[in-house]
Amino acid sequence: MKNRLIFIIAGIIFIAALTAAAVFKFNQTKKDTALENEVQFKTETEVPLLAEAVESEKRSDFTGLKSVYQKLINDFSGNKDVGAWQKKLDETNIRIILSSQAVPGLSQEYIIQPLDNLTKISKQFNTTVDLIKKINNLASDKINPGRKLKIWTGKFSVLADKSQNILMLKCNDEIIKTYNVSTGLNNSTPVGTFKITTKLVNPVWYKSGAVVPPDSPENILGTRWMGFDLEGYGIHGTTSPESIGMQATAGCVRMLNNEVEELYTFLPQGTEVTIVD
Repeated sequence: MKNRLIFIIAGIIFIAALTAAAVFKFNQTKKDTALENEVQFKTETEVPLLAEAVESEKRSDFTGLKSVYQKLINDFSGNKDVGAWQKKLDETNIRIILSSQAVPGLSQEYIIQPLDNLTKISKQFNTTVDLIKKINNLASDKINPGRKLKIWTGKFSVLADKSQNILMLKCNDEIIKTYNVSTGLNNSTPVGTFKITTKLVNPVWYKSGAVVPPDSPENILGTRWMGFDLEGYGIHGTTSPESIGMQATAGCVRMLNNEVEELYTFLPQGTEVTIVD
């Protein structure tokens, strides 16, 4: 009797084990199928978006291209290519600004009037001469009355994050492009909101009584200077590109020369620069 009871109990345990194994396998199969379906769905939706990006590029439809990259980044945030898509989005944002295409609410058409000059027009719209020239493919400062210009009217600002050593160019609170930068050694870059008060091309560096000319390899300011309303601090280029991404400056925000030149084009005097820890 005792042996029979043991046999019955063993049978029940065996059946329960088989049942549990079957349930586990069924559930695992469901998970695998769901994962396969998710991957398939992502592939089926991602590929057409990438194809749409190619077509938008061919048509120079930068607004459509921007929309595609935004959707790819939002819908496939875990994809290995998301960094490349973000870079493409940044590039597309810049191309939208610099293209001849009108952008409702962010640009307007202006007809050059008699006695106009680029400095006068740039002050009227709080933009820069460089940006007007670049958008409208002007080879010089000479302009003729009656010509139509695309003027960018969106308000630029800058946000620098010391914890990540990045700088974000913003327009009407939308992030246009993110740059890697260097900030102050030992956290010496000041925190707060400042305004750009001076802009210099190929600046001279005045260091401890010495004057370092623009073409000197010892001139750490690089090719551009945008000084804040806090004496001695600003955004500038560099002769040490290997330092980008680190805390390495005396307190200023340092950028690659080609990138600070791009930023310089967009930012008029008076632009707000916010620096956070």
